[in-house]
Amino acid sequence: MERQIRDYIGVTVALIWQRQAIFLAATILTLFYFEPAKSLACYAAVLFTELNDLVLARRVNNTPHISARAARFLLNWIVANTILSAGAICIFVFMIAQQQGAGGHFTPLFFLFAAALFAAMNNHQIFVVLLIRLAIYGVTFFAIVLMDIIQVAPPLSSELWLHFFTVVFVLYFIIDVSFVFLRLYRRLVNQLEELQDEHERTKIAYRAKSQFVAVVSHELRTPLTSIKGSLDLVNSGMLGPMPEKAQSILKIAGKNSERLAALINDILDLQKIEAGEVDYRFAPVDVRDLVLDAVDSNRGYANTLKRKIHADVDEREPLLIRADEKRLMQVMANVISNALKFSHEGGLVTVAFSRIGSKVRITVEDSGVGIPENSKDKVFGKFTQVDSTDVREVGGTGLGMNISKKIVEDHGGVIDYTSTPGEGTTFFIDLDILVQEDAA
Repeated sequence: MERQIRDYIGVTVALIWQRQAIFLAATILTLFYFEPAKSLACYAAVLFTELNDLVLARRVNNTPHISARAARFLLNWIVANTILSAGAICIFVFMIAQQQGAGGHFTPLFFLFAAALFAAMNNHQIFVVLLIRLAIYGVTFFAIVLMDIIQVAPPLSSELWLHFFTVVFVLYFIIDVSFVFLRLYRRLVNQLEELQDEHERTKIAYRAKSQFVAVVSHELRTPLTSIKGSLDLVNSGMLGPMPEKAQSILKIAGKNSERLAALINDILDLQKIEAGEVDYRFAPVDVRDLVLDAVDSNRGYANTLKRKIHADVDEREPLLIRADEKRLMQVMANVISNALKFSHEGGLVTVAFSRIGSKVRITVEDSGVGIPENSKDKVFGKFTQVDSTDVREVGGTGLGMNISKKIVEDHGGVIDYTSTPGEGTTFFIDLDILVQEDAA
């Protein structure tokens, strides 16, 4: 009932000016051809019911939840106002018919037909309201044509009886249209309720999945940390020399444990971001310092892969952005590590920034294998990687760029890239520059 009341009020408010235009046009037309005082009186009565609808709409819209008791009160209000509105319209139409000769009721019958059709199309949300309005209109239809038949007492072959049977046909048509719109509305309501139920089930399943992933990830992290620490100790030689055959196996195990640890950390980060549980600590951050720190942090990784990394920055005044430095460093690490992994041995990765209007653009440029066209879904997707060649030496989790995109968007920024296969790729991050007043 709450949904039906809200839908009814929504349509009533949405069509208020359309109804006013119709009422005003009908009143103006009848002022010239019929008694003006009666036309204005009926128009005033209709306006009163319209005002009553607006008061009702305001009350409904200001009520967050409609209880069963409130719904019954509002329904009674709507029914009472429907009776007043339909009654005022029918009195208006019947008075016009009384001022015309027998059989010459085209204008009032057309007005009544328009009102009935309008109700059939727009009052189907509450069946009892539609039924009352159409019943009042139907009685008025028959009252007008029977008034002529009673006064004239014509034979069955007369046009007055033709008018009567035409009214019967018109009423059948209006009733049929009413049921069409009523069935359509109820079908849509049922579909909406099914979608809402499915949405609730999906949310429950998503929460269960999130809890499962979080629990499993946390449970895996503890033993994995112990395993990785032990492998690192063995591979470092601190526990003594190992047989040559065992060294290669232990190194592979160490690399795989690092990849597994990275995957677990990325899954936990992604889970927090999707659940909106990331606690960002925004503060003014100097872009120059951010770029230099990111390059220094990844220099060792670049040396391991036999690549070069360079920060192309110049001496200038601080260029500040409002950001969580730790999270942006995570983004920079993901982008730079990708650039290093997809570069050729001895290749150079350049990290720079520039000011573009009110934004700053941070770029990470490499001269590696490049990215094929139409690959953005893979680049920024979950558990997807772009590997157009066999030159990539280091794997990844397939989550880094997806996480980076979400972090940058949470900063109000944009991350994207330009690439030419075989020549290299340039990733860029656009962020708003922090104005001095905000920084202070």
